[in-house]
Amino acid sequence: MRTKVAIVGAGPAGLLLGQLLHKQGIETVIIERRSRDYVLGRIRAGVLEQGTVELLERAGIGERMHAEGLVHDGVEFCFDGDRHRFDFRKLIGRSVTVYGQTEVTRDLMQARDASGDVSIYEADHVSIHDFGTDKPKVRFVKDGVQQEIACDFIAGCDGYHGVCRASVPAGALTTFERIYPFGWLGILVDRPPVADELIYAHHERGFALCSMRSPSRSRYYVQVPSGEKVEEWSDERFWDELRRRVDEETADRLVTGPSIEKSIAPLRSFVAEPLRFGRLFLAGDAAHIVPPTGAKGLNLAASDVGALAEAMTEYFHERSSAGIDGYSARVLARVWKAERFSWWMTSILHTFPNTDTFGRRMQRTEFDYLVGSEAASRSLAENYTGLPL
Repeated sequence: MRTKVAIVGAGPAGLLLGQLLHKQGIETVIIERRSRDYVLGRIRAGVLEQGTVELLERAGIGERMHAEGLVHDGVEFCFDGDRHRFDFRKLIGRSVTVYGQTEVTRDLMQARDASGDVSIYEADHVSIHDFGTDKPKVRFVKDGVQQEIACDFIAGCDGYHGVCRASVPAGALTTFERIYPFGWLGILVDRPPVADELIYAHHERGFALCSMRSPSRSRYYVQVPSGEKVEEWSDERFWDELRRRVDEETADRLVTGPSIEKSIAPLRSFVAEPLRFGRLFLAGDAAHIVPPTGAKGLNLAASDVGALAEAMTEYFHERSSAGIDGYSARVLARVWKAERFSWWMTSILHTFPNTDTFGRRMQRTEFDYLVGSEAASRSLAENYTGLPL
């Protein structure tokens, strides 16, 4: 088999790259080790920056997003019961759209099916070869048969634990990582959201987030220590803890119900440098991880593949390598801005094991500064709604 771009990974990053390249008439094959149902069943966040919304429109999959997505013109922060709304529309004239990553993936899968381009799911023993030459290839086993795809480029969109980054020679890659001493316990519930917009809450007992997936489905989180087991948390215990951490008005309005999904997500920051190795390019979680506090994970992945699609289009249509040569530096500049913002959000909204009374007062002072300074509020709005590429 031969194609122009072999995309390893059928998550939103790989699927979006395939769709953007399809729009430019560039042939791709997607190879995914998991089943289609498994990929579609992943429960992830879904706060889309304005730039991500525009990129999905250009990819031709914006119709259902606009019909079902929830446009938010602001966000609320709460500190020990004191709430403040940051009005993005008033501050900078921008907004975000709440539309679940599962729905983005579903839309991209349907577009992929309609395109006629090849997607190979449940591919075993995926490996990449010769990406330091002009004849890279991807090998895998499908239904017991060894197969090989020759290509011009390999796009590593296979996540943090994927094979692509792991295949880079030792010494060619530098990684930066911070693992936080807590995670987010999240539940999904078929109940109306407690508020029209997201509420981020800091409390001495820990962080909490009130979010949503639709007008009838809500997503809630509470900070828990590392090593906590989801089995130790009954629904009743979760709701009791959430009520303690939000303000009294929100606690009174909360509509509880049985969880339809419950999980704990660890928090980490991670960046790999560089992101290009000959004919191999890393994108999405294969290249970087951000804490979910800043709602940047899916948006960074979309930004990566948007830049990569531009670079590859330039190469195939104009025979110019300028875009692919500059891909790593261009993308990493935005990645580090997102890492900074996500680190800052995590730092002021969570409780840390070693934080003393001085540290908590500094967190409170940061909150008061945000509330009282238009410049700080504008900076928050600009970072939350979309960092420049």
